[in-house]
Amino acid sequence: MVLDFQINLKTKFKIDDLVIIDDRLSTSHCRTPSYIRGKVGIVERICGEFPNPEEIALCNDNPSIIPLYRCRFKQADVWENYEGSDKDTLELEIYEHWLKKI
Repeated sequence: MVLDFQINLKTKFKIDDLVIIDDRLSTSHCRTPSYIRGKVGIVERICGEFPNPEEIALCNDNPSIIPLYRCRFKQADVWENYEGSDKDTLELEIYEHWLKKI
């Protein structure tokens, strides 16, 4: 579901875009789990724009405002030797600067 306020957001990605999570190392606080880096998923929704938590963790008094997306991943693509259903998914909220278009 896309809420009205999201229509005016300036985002790089739209719902159903195929994305890959950047696999770079983080040197400080990061909300992007290491197990999802380098994995492919789709944008499920646009959550809005929020202050960058990585900048907040570094005591930046004026953090960048960046889009946050809910992304869906197939469990089998995330976990090696996954034995569950092919329909099983994992959803995570990932900030735009961690996403790359495929």
